Amino acid sequence: MESLDLDTEEFIKKFYIPRYILGPESKAESFKPECPVLVFINSRSGGQLGGELLITYRSILNEKQVIDLTEEAPDSVLRRLFINLEKLKNSDDGTAPELEKKLKIIVAGGDGTAGWLLGVVSDLKLSQPPPIATVPLGTGNNLPFAFGWGKKNPGTDRNSVLSFLDQVRRAKEMKIDSWHILMRMRAPRQGSCDPIAPLELPHSLHAFHRVSSTDDLNVEGYDTFRGGFWNYFSMGMDAQVSYAFHSERKLHPEKFKNQLVNQSTYAKLGCSQGWFFASLFHPSSRNIAQLCKVKVMKRHGDWQDLSIPHSIRSIVCLNLPSFSGGLNPWGTPNSNKRRDRDLTPPFVDDGLLEIVGFRDAWHGLVLLAPNGHGRRLAQNPMLILRCAADYILRIDGEPWKQPLPVDDETVVVEISHLGQVKMLAVHGCKSKSVLDLQSPMAQDVDERDSDNEDESVGEEWRKLEQQTPSRFQMRLTFPISIMRNPELTSAVIWSPYKQWFWGL
Repeated sequence: MESLDLDTEEFIKKFYIPRYILGPESKAESFKPECPVLVFINSRSGGQLGGELLITYRSILNEKQVIDLTEEAPDSVLRRLFINLEKLKNSDDGTAPELEKKLKIIVAGGDGTAGWLLGVVSDLKLSQPPPIATVPLGTGNNLPFAFGWGKKNPGTDRNSVLSFLDQVRRAKEMKIDSWHILMRMRAPRQGSCDPIAPLELPHSLHAFHRVSSTDDLNVEGYDTFRGGFWNYFSMGMDAQVSYAFHSERKLHPEKFKNQLVNQSTYAKLGCSQGWFFASLFHPSSRNIAQLCKVKVMKRHGDWQDLSIPHSIRSIVCLNLPSFSGGLNPWGTPNSNKRRDRDLTPPFVDDGLLEIVGFRDAWHGLVLLAPNGHGRRLAQNPMLILRCAADYILRIDGEPWKQPLPVDDETVVVEISHLGQVKMLAVHGCKSKSVLDLQSPMAQDVDERDSDNEDESVGEEWRKLEQQTPSRFQMRLTFPISIMRNPELTSAVIWSPYKQWFWGL
């Protein structure tokens, strides 16, 4: 169907929510929409795009069903809506039950904004939680890409919005796992160990807070924090670059007006921090294995120590097959790996996290090769990290620094399966369900990876070099050029390695 055919009153009414549903002061209407949508837009995302998108959606739909997240938080909006729906159902309103059943949510913003909405919907514990579609307005856009909504910032004109609404109407529902984080450390004798974000706490950390003294999780003499994520949790190299990026953007928002500028800044930070030559710029004493002990729960319930190679500088716990601008660090294990190590493809609803390690930025570029992947460390439903240093951590694209008590520099992070949430996905998207009959589980991938780290990476480098022989010769020169000439960073975006740089 052409986009011009969508600009009709009949089509637009499919997504309409009557005013009296949104506010009890409005007069009741006899109207039953086919696909009612509640739209949340972060008007500060995507440079000017967020504000433009807000204007376009409000010109098409009922203005009250399009919410600017900079003006009102989603929890208050949803709580008010569902309280009103309950009142209407109790008064035998015929529209309310059907609208509650068909309701869908659209959220436009970065991965952090999408995580914010997912957290709010989970916290409300609704009997019929609405599925969520994501509009890519951020830099990495890993969540939208995983479910087929794309990576690039969308058009904000009327036809583009109508086309997106049509995609939402035809999208399928997918359940994805959600994960709970519990972080505990000894209470400091003086000062505070509250999470430190880049100038302010990111939206995706809205639920990451200190537990109350009456909470069952509280332990006397300890500070305990809890939160959640839906895409990934990471610590080390990638989180440090992300923290620097968010700090720079908060200090100078006028410099971050579009996706290309954001990606260029990521490239510059990744190079200037020395992650392409990590062994020279970063002491091995700060590597993950030296400062962090990890235990994982096997599927049958037993706990065991996770062996992490001493060269690993970044560890990523993945829920979705989309990281660092849409790349898949886990890949699809071949039949030998599935048999010998009990590994599976990265399903989004299997109750398992894929745990991957990286040595440096060059190691990350392996993801661009056919069947390329990071160092597969484990695949488990639960893990505990005991860290003896203050690390920068990141969940769903949003970083924060975790200070530790001076008298006991140890923090314990426990990650466990919490439940599931519903997403809207485009048919044929990258994310796969264990219930999908066409899942990659049935396919045997031609993947000659190895348990030996150096052998595996070397093989993938050879594949990458065969793909781009002329540009591959640049691989030892352009990071140095960028560090010496920051103005050259825009050129990096067009290198064969652009996807890695976009989401370091």
